[in-house]
Amino acid sequence: MKDGALGLRGLRARVETMIRSDLFNDRLADWRLLPGRQVINPLLSFLFHSEEIIKWRAVTAIGVVMAHLADSDMEAARNIMRRLIWSLNDESGGIGWGSAEAMGEILARHERLATEYACILISYIRPDCNPLENQLLERGVLWGVGRLAQSRPRMVDGCAVYLLPYLHSKDGVHRAVAAWALGFVSRELPEEVLRPLLEDRTEISLFEDGELHQCRVADLAGRLIKRPGAVESR
Repeated sequence: MKDGALGLRGLRARVETMIRSDLFNDRLADWRLLPGRQVINPLLSFLFHSEEIIKWRAVTAIGVVMAHLADSDMEAARNIMRRLIWSLNDESGGIGWGSAEAMGEILARHERLATEYACILISYIRPDCNPLENQLLERGVLWGVGRLAQSRPRMVDGCAVYLLPYLHSKDGVHRAVAAWALGFVSRELPEEVLRPLLEDRTEISLFEDGELHQCRVADLAGRLIKRPGAVESR
């Protein structure tokens, strides 16, 4: 038991060293060298970390580890997906901080898992399915859907209708991340929905392409409007 405990502590220490490395983004492939089923637990614990960049790097590493694990042991990967889903369930007794973000990253990195679980992730922003009714968790779902759309746009085809209401949310993060996600989801959006956002100076921290960026809602809406074919013609 003592040796096992030391092994777990050593693994967690190695995970933290890798997450904090200045070369994190350059060495993502190194995560595939670790034992997936053993390393996933310490990685999941970093989803609760108080340092924002550590949480987001954990999300990224979970995606890499899970994609590699699914290639060799699909059932083990499914069990971890079920844990993430359960953590977002009211009956779990906890709050699944970071779980939706991790789901989005995993599905963006592994097609077969995306085929099986994309509909569940999207269901969390569908009022007729499994709305989470938790503002902070919804932020994570919006990012997860956007990350999935960034990699596999066909799998989120048609879900713009579920993202559009978040552009009117009282929560600035909802507005910003929904605008970001819509940039990967939909080709045509109503101009009257987007134009008011160009005056929205609310600033948020957005994780994109492996880095945290400070963005205003207006900037993200402007990026969306400038995209070819983004605005419906009247």
